[in-house]
Amino acid sequence: MYTLSVLLLGSLPIVAFAGLSHHDSHYYHTRKLHATRSTCNRPNSTTFKLQDLYQGSNFFDGWDFFTGDDPTHGNVNFVSQDFAQSNGLAVVQSNNTAVLAVDSTSIVPKGGNRNSVRISTKKSYNSGLFIADFGAMPTGCGVWPAWWSVGPNWPSGGEMDIAEGVNNQKTNQYTLHTASGCTLDTAVTSSSLKEAFTSNVLGNQCGSSNADNTGCGFSDSDPTSFGQGFNDASGGVFAHLWDSTGIKAWHFARNKIPSDITAKRPDPTLWPTPAAFWSSKTCDMSTHFFDHVLTIDTTICGDWAGAAYPSSGCPGTCSDMVANSNNFENAKWKVNYIAVYQ
Repeated sequence: MYTLSVLLLGSLPIVAFAGLSHHDSHYYHTRKLHATRSTCNRPNSTTFKLQDLYQGSNFFDGWDFFTGDDPTHGNVNFVSQDFAQSNGLAVVQSNNTAVLAVDSTSIVPKGGNRNSVRISTKKSYNSGLFIADFGAMPTGCGVWPAWWSVGPNWPSGGEMDIAEGVNNQKTNQYTLHTASGCTLDTAVTSSSLKEAFTSNVLGNQCGSSNADNTGCGFSDSDPTSFGQGFNDASGGVFAHLWDSTGIKAWHFARNKIPSDITAKRPDPTLWPTPAAFWSSKTCDMSTHFFDHVLTIDTTICGDWAGAAYPSSGCPGTCSDMVANSNNFENAKWKVNYIAVYQ
């Protein structure tokens, strides 16, 4: 979830974020890893088999609720599943949409912590095609939502941020964080830019550390890819393919979702140019990315949203905003489904 600040946001600076990325080491030392390493090697394949489908009344059965301190130093309390469900912060609606919300009713003091939800899959993955259909994502000043995945012992196992942004950001960011030795392919960015991806490059160095974990990222140019623009378009799909050739990420607005995705027979070879592409030519996939748990969370202020707040156009301070419960009425993920194909 740590990422580069969007260069297209004018005065918003690139910031370096501290600590342990989205996870703390205790969490990963105490959880069981569910898969052995392997690498999917099917760049030209048109056949993917559905392995896992997170959807409907059983959606939360496949997820763990994180209840530790926010590693990004946000003004949040990540709550347990029992608490979240009993207080309406993690529910499945009658239309089978799973909702993950920030508390928008409690009185919280200025600079205090507001209840929120962070979940990660019980299973871990080492390759695949991942498709997430969101009906809406959290919006609001001070809000920092993310759809991402991460391996053990950050940054050794790598991190992929597929949907992420802060405050009133207009477009999505895609970012990788890794151990040293992984870069965004400069040959691709210099000679084949339009053919390889459609987004703007934010940085080439994927290697991250406590001192500098900005990672290598892209800024989408599509106003329906994040925030209010995403919600106004009735949401959409984020898809990413992780195999031996690299990692590709797409965003499809609701009215542009390929029919093969809707039919649960996805074929990325038929899709348009991805929004982001990290080639394995300058980053070995099997050594930099392994045992990833899929994660959804929403934090408030913290290392990125808080640092970027003064230049965001939002009123007052981020600490002030934490106390404004009305600000979080739309701080909700609405998940139609998440599908994993192999």
